[in-house]
Amino acid sequence: MSSTPLFERELAELAQAHLLRHRREVSPLLPPADLSPDQEHVRGTTYVINGQTRLSFGSNDYLGLSQHRALILAAQQAAARYGVGATASPSVCGHSPSHEALELELAAMVGLPRAVSFVSGYMANVGVIPALVGRGDAIFSDALNHACLIDGARLSRAEVQVMPHGDLAALDAALQASTARRKLVLTDAVFSMDGNIADVPALLALCERHDAWLMLDDAHGFGVLGEHGEGTLAHWGITGRDGVQPEWRGRLHRLIYMATLGKAAGVAGAFVAGEPTLIEWLVQKARTYMFATAAPAMLTEAVRASLRVIQDEGGRRQHLAELRDRLRTGLKLPPAWRLMPSETAIQPLIIGRNEDALAVMAHLDRQGLWVPAIRPPTVPAGTARLRISLSAAHTSAHVDALCQALSEAV
Repeated sequence: MSSTPLFERELAELAQAHLLRHRREVSPLLPPADLSPDQEHVRGTTYVINGQTRLSFGSNDYLGLSQHRALILAAQQAAARYGVGATASPSVCGHSPSHEALELELAAMVGLPRAVSFVSGYMANVGVIPALVGRGDAIFSDALNHACLIDGARLSRAEVQVMPHGDLAALDAALQASTARRKLVLTDAVFSMDGNIADVPALLALCERHDAWLMLDDAHGFGVLGEHGEGTLAHWGITGRDGVQPEWRGRLHRLIYMATLGKAAGVAGAFVAGEPTLIEWLVQKARTYMFATAAPAMLTEAVRASLRVIQDEGGRRQHLAELRDRLRTGLKLPPAWRLMPSETAIQPLIIGRNEDALAVMAHLDRQGLWVPAIRPPTVPAGTARLRISLSAAHTSAHVDALCQALSEAV
């Protein structure tokens, strides 16, 4: 047996390819309780990263709720009532009155009949997909889907066909040719590294035509899209506060909807919503639900508070949209760089080579800005990028500072 330390060569190869990743110690500049009214502009945007203060454009805290006082108070009060741990899986004694109330509120918010909560989005996807399909079935997965959808598909042991990104004609042909017992189409609703929105009405129509299911991962749309933050389904007019719109009711049985609660909602966890029998099946068969300790009630109560803020403080989404437009009009880029089209808080700036993206990230860091460089395998080779994530907690001055620093990075 070789005396070389385990994985030393492989780690060196990652470093040589500019693919080695480094964790950083990150904390808010000031604890929320210590902020004075004139310091509110730093809430959710300014962090201490490895000991250095940085203005961050790297988080998924799209509405700036992770440090919202109402959420923190809800978590504190719930901890005093329930303790800090759920102590068991939901089927044993981990499903509290708070969990039950949250699931009812989530279903009502997205306009679907029933919902079930999971500890995380990753746990939801790798548990739900194998509960829906298996050997003898077929999965049709968009080429740019998130890793948790990919891993859930692999775990299912169904036949997986990777479809060209957003290619409805290719998907139509593949569904038509399939003789599988069950057919499941998997797609991000908002693609996390590109920021574009899936054509959900067209996808549902294809699934209706070819007797397939559609599973949507709305991790980056829930809370941000829709008039009241209901997510991508509301963005397309499929659901609303009154439930499924009449013209779509006949297709409800085709839909499995998943969204996370650690991004725009600002807390942690995830949920899956759909028809009551679908959700009951997942409660009975999704292994990451059945055999995992439930999320603490202190988190579910924080999420419940978040849902109220999301729906009541629509000005956050309006401000976020204004910041997006300000960024897109304010950036002056060299011809080799490309800002991808995106209607969302995710604004990807394609740089190209891994080392160039890292160099631009380093330049911004020296200017006091934290914008992460994203490299393969997260994105395709040759498309290393800065993933600019906007938050309603940002100000116009924050965006202007980023535009100025990028103009000087060439």
